[in-house]
Amino acid sequence: MTGAAAKIIDLAVHKQESAVLKLADTQQPDLLTLTNVCKSYGEGKDRTSILRDINLNIKEGEFIAIVGFSGSGKTTLVSMIAGLIQADGGELLKNGQPISEPGPDRGVVFQNYSLMPWLTVYENVALAVDAIFKDWTPEQRRAHTEKYVNMVNLGRAMDKKPAELSGGMRQRVNVARALAANPDILLLDEPLSALDALTRGNLQDEILQIWEQDKKTVILITNDVDEAIYMADRVIPLNPGPDATFGPDFHVNLARPRDRTALNHNEEFKRLRAEITRYLMNIGIQKAEAEQGDKVKLPDVRPNTSNDWKLDTSALKPSQSDLGRPRYLEFTQLSKIYPTPDGNSTVKVVDGFDMKMKKGEFISIIGHSGCGKSTVLSMTAGLNEISEGGIILDNREIDSAGPDRGVVFQAPSLFPWLTAFDNVMLGVDKVYPHASKTEREDIVEYYLTRVGLADSLYKKAADMSNGMRQRVGIARAFALSPKLLLLDEPFGMLDSLTRWELQEVLMEVWERTHVTAIVVTHDVDEAILLADRVVMMTNGPHAKIGKIQEIDLPRPRSRKALLEHPDYYKYRESLLTFLSECDHTH
Repeated sequence: MTGAAAKIIDLAVHKQESAVLKLADTQQPDLLTLTNVCKSYGEGKDRTSILRDINLNIKEGEFIAIVGFSGSGKTTLVSMIAGLIQADGGELLKNGQPISEPGPDRGVVFQNYSLMPWLTVYENVALAVDAIFKDWTPEQRRAHTEKYVNMVNLGRAMDKKPAELSGGMRQRVNVARALAANPDILLLDEPLSALDALTRGNLQDEILQIWEQDKKTVILITNDVDEAIYMADRVIPLNPGPDATFGPDFHVNLARPRDRTALNHNEEFKRLRAEITRYLMNIGIQKAEAEQGDKVKLPDVRPNTSNDWKLDTSALKPSQSDLGRPRYLEFTQLSKIYPTPDGNSTVKVVDGFDMKMKKGEFISIIGHSGCGKSTVLSMTAGLNEISEGGIILDNREIDSAGPDRGVVFQAPSLFPWLTAFDNVMLGVDKVYPHASKTEREDIVEYYLTRVGLADSLYKKAADMSNGMRQRVGIARAFALSPKLLLLDEPFGMLDSLTRWELQEVLMEVWERTHVTAIVVTHDVDEAILLADRVVMMTNGPHAKIGKIQEIDLPRPRSRKALLEHPDYYKYRESLLTFLSECDHTH
């Protein structure tokens, strides 16, 4: 037989085997089946339907990602599969048997770490192992515990307590504990959402390695489309509640193992990413329009944010006549030095940050955690003393905080006893003393409505979720119409779908005011969407500007338009490559 003939036979046999495997796969019984599952909370007129007609079939070894908006019922769904709460209607079956209570066959990792603070890493994981594998010898249980602690790369931290660990390390302990129970199904409820991008990426890879080794069935709840596509076999959107239901399945036809950088060039990845994003954004737009109703008109009033401001007729109209003025904001060899914890020496966190900004320019600063991004921003805000160098804004040196700079932090500082309206009005009263009471009220209402809080104007900050409080903080900064808007990971506490919505709001308001703005972010897509230039910082200590990427994309911008622009992935790769190279210099 010739080599060519042998190859043809081999190919035919391979095709036949593949067909048999595919047929076997379709005939394989489902490990988990959800049929017409419903869940409500409350009684009588206060009853709210959270989930309705949830149908899901998952085969053994499948990796499923469920993406959805905050409040859509994702955690409720996970809790029902885990047996922690019961459905009101429908059927949840595992291997054909009803799920009625929790069990070690379903390991759960929630967003918030639930570790015993007085126990070490090893002891936290051993708790689960000792409870489930009582028949094993102490040596077997110890070896099993150590195996999973090492699997999540915490072997060196085995004797440390949770208080001595970073957020990423604490979440790894949770993952190790869930895996050590040897579950059939691993339920991951946004386990990585509170982590920085680098830690998040590392943990994604670790979870995938474990999944490849043990072939667990995994259900990942996430609000990050990239994470879902990178990790899963299928991505299923959960449409917003009340009455949340599943959207269509998106099958991820990408070969494993997947490489983040290579995906950036993969046409199937780009197509799938655009398709899922469009679907979610359309759902989000419908939701926002339903909530927002009629918009309040913003009055034509210019703020008083300058000591030498004089009230005249022109001051009542927004004016940016000198847009594009060079050196409007200037950083000259800016450095920040801190004493070391022992007090015997110092460390230079930021070393020679040097940059000029035009009036009306929007800059994004990105870099890994600890590279001094927020330090630069807080010095610009006048909230952190400058060690060396200086900052000039509109021909004046910055040496303290002032109303000419609006700041939005990741955690907003609101007065908890005041309503959303009153929290914003505090600042508006100060910078619009010349406006009428009605104009000031319209300014407050306009911005709170724009950030999706039309129905919560008079809700106290103490009664709001983190996401709602952040919206108030953003509205407050916008309402002051400052000379310089400083945003320190302003959407970091929000799910990515809410983040998209608020990025669009920010873009819309920025198009109206063209306020000079700096945003610190670790989100590459956010950096590109918002900015005229992206400033990439090297790792700290001694962090400085490593590279500046001009973003030549048309404005006004939207995420949808961005995904369809031919240069978008080129910019994305430039930023991801820089971050990857920085990571390797650790």
